[in-house]
This record gives sequence, C-alpha cells and structure tokens, in this order.
Amino acid sequence: MTPFFPSPSLAAGYLFACVLLAATPGADMAVFLSRTLSGGRAQGFGAQAGANAGLLVHSIAAALGLSALLAASAEAYQAVKIAGALYLVWLAIGALRHGAALKMKAEGGGSVGLRGAFLTGLLVNLTNPKIVLFFVTFLPQFIDARDPHAGAKLFLLGFGFIAITTIVNAVVILLAARFVAGAKDNPRALRLFDYAFAALMSAFAARLVWSETR
Repeated sequence: MTPFFPSPSLAAGYLFACVLLAATPGADMAVFLSRTLSGGRAQGFGAQAGANAGLLVHSIAAALGLSALLAASAEAYQAVKIAGALYLVWLAIGALRHGAALKMKAEGGGSVGLRGAFLTGLLVNLTNPKIVLFFVTFLPQFIDARDPHAGAKLFLLGFGFIAITTIVNAVVILLAARFVAGAKDNPRALRLFDYAFAALMSAFAARLVWSETR
C-alpha cells in the first residue's frame, strides 16, 4: 500500500524548494515590506494575511483542478506535467533575464489601516495568474499519477507551501528594515536569489521530463 505521506527525501526536497521560493523577492514580498515600513508591522502582517488568503484560493483551485483531471485521464495529467516543465523553464529564463528586483512603491503613512493592508495583499495574489500557473506546475512535481492518494496529497502540499511561506515572510516582516537595507547594499545577494531560483526551476523541469519519458 502506498504511504500517504511523502518519503523523507521527497519531503526534504519540497521543504527546501518552498523555503527558497518564499525567500525569493517578488510582488507579494514588496507589498509586505512597503506596508511594514509605512504602517508598521501590524499592517505588514495584515498584508501577509490577505496574500495568504489569495494563496489559499489558488491552492484549492489548483488541487481540485488537478484532482479532477487525474480522475478523468491520467494521460492528460501527464501532458499537463510536460507543459508545466516548459513553463518552469520559461520562469528560469525570466529570472535570469529580468531578475527578481525588489521594487517597492512609496506609500504615505499608515492611513490604509489593517483592512486596506489585507485587501492589498489579497488583490496582489488573486489577480496574479502566474500564481495559479505556478501551483499547477509545481505541485505535480511531487505527485505520481498512479498514487491512490494523489488528490489528498495535492491539498496537503498546497497547504504546506502556504504554511512555509507564512513562516518565511513573517521573519522578513519582523526584519523589514534590515532586509531592505541589506538588499539595497548588496544587489549581488538578490542576483544570487535569481540564479538559485532559475537553477531550481530548471531542475524541476528536467525532473518532470525525465520522470515522464523513462
């Protein structure tokens, strides 16, 4: 009988990938930092809560969609995984060409309040189609189409990703001022994230292709 929980090596790989992806600067992190610096940590965490709500919606939608696709046709599920490999390569190329520069919009004071910070974080993730594409291409990396627990594991992995990113981003918010100062003083560090992100996406793409053609 196939175990429900992933193997230790697979779980370790997933944990590493989630931590690296969460620590890579992006639009959501820019919102957390800008709200923290302009309105305090409360607004930073408010924006993070909104972003997490958006991630939850995308995660559930991706898991439901992939589970339905797997139930309908294992071959179609495999085709999505191959298409996902191409998308991951595209993400890797984009990271190398354009980078993950941390750009924060200047926002005055803390007038938006906690509700405004929450809605800002929510809209950043809900209106970003790349997020659902990411979930659709990232989660299948760790799921075998023949796994009898595939549907449940998709939900587990999606929620696990949200939990890990919550912890990483909470640390970033708590150290917001130092993080921003460090990023400005060490642009090479941000570039290192770009290379690490590109390498990770390329490795996932190669793993997908290899697993589907062996």
